Amino acid sequence: MKKLGLLLLGIVAGLTLALNVGPIIALAVTGAIALVSYHYWRKSHSMFAKVFWMTILIISVISSISNIGAFIGIIALIGIYYIYRKWNDRNVNPNVISNDPFTNFERQWNELTK
Repeated sequence: MKKLGLLLLGIVAGLTLALNVGPIIALAVTGAIALVSYHYWRKSHSMFAKVFWMTILIISVISSISNIGAFIGIIALIGIYYIYRKWNDRNVNPNVISNDPFTNFERQWNELTK
């Protein structure tokens, strides 16, 4: 039952990610424009260049912030990673007795030293 739930969540998260690939690319482009304009704003010396680069920086930051679909896609990507980790999770029960003599010795030693 747990695997079925993880499968359904994975399908929903995968579809959400697939539908939001465009906004994620747009977020990456506007973020890159913001970084480049900030770099050139810091390097510029004339007032005209500073105003120009600051205008581009403000426009690209507003465009990045208003891109809600990309943030939903990023959350879906994080969800897919979480589902992948839970799917491959190997639950090792330390109370299970194994045939390994070293494990049995450590378990018995811990019981004696309590």
